[in-house]
Amino acid sequence: MSKVNPVIEKSWKDILGEEFDATYFAQLKEFLVGEKLKFTIYPAGPQIFSAFNFTSFYQVKVVILGQDPYHGPGQAHGLCFSVPEGVAQPPSLKNIFKEINSDLGHEIPKHGNLEKWAKQGVLLLNATLTVRARQAGSHQNRGWEMFTDAAIRRLSEQRQNLVFLLWGNYAMAKEPLIDSSKHLILKSAHPSPFSVHRGFFGNRHFSKTNNYLKDHGIGEVDWRV
Repeated sequence: MSKVNPVIEKSWKDILGEEFDATYFAQLKEFLVGEKLKFTIYPAGPQIFSAFNFTSFYQVKVVILGQDPYHGPGQAHGLCFSVPEGVAQPPSLKNIFKEINSDLGHEIPKHGNLEKWAKQGVLLLNATLTVRARQAGSHQNRGWEMFTDAAIRRLSEQRQNLVFLLWGNYAMAKEPLIDSSKHLILKSAHPSPFSVHRGFFGNRHFSKTNNYLKDHGIGEVDWRV
């Protein structure tokens, strides 16, 4: 990780510069160096900041918040809920596609790569940007959350009329970081099979997002991948 000094898109580097210089970030890098010596870490180093690199600060229209990267081989590539083409869709992602199908009538795709969303201004942000192979939550509370909270806070403060999609209790806990007088916050249960029937199915967040963007003169998101 010491070699992977943040390779991050310029607008984000400017906005988050003081975070990279903070003590907690130096400690996080030191932790990751040690982890890489002992464990397999996902995603690969160049993909850690993919969410930021695909979606510049001033391009963001929508923020989807996840928790951790996927921890299985070949799954994580730096965008929350997304997997590379050729990798089986995880259950939560399948449920997201089912809701899009129900809400907008789009065909359920064969792959789970959400880069097309990211290129349109959907920031697919996990709270924690790395994880040990096969150990969910293994890099929580090491500093990543401070960094990603700062990103959410800056978006709330410096942008207007963004849509924040908060699915599940973990994401909803980020609500205090967001100014609801300037942005739309949509909340529901998580798309996980354990909670999807408690309010994710039928939330119509995708059409609601596009209606809000359209009402504010902002280009809608094409949710097809």
